[in-house]
Amino acid sequence: MLAFVAGALFVIAFIIHVTETSTEVIFSPTSLMLIGLAFLAVHSAGVGSGWSSRGSGRRR
Repeated sequence: MLAFVAGALFVIAFIIHVTETSTEVIFSPTSLMLIGLAFLAVHSAGVGSGWSSRGSGRRR
């Protein structure tokens, strides 16, 4: 799920960059890219993946 959010942020940043839209500093393509990279890092760390290491390998 976080990877989809990151992908959407990358698309928005690309559109802003290509159309050369004048935006505030917070919504600049660079800041959106960095936020997208942060979401990808959190996704790669396993947060929000739905997998649980507790009890997943045990069968009773």
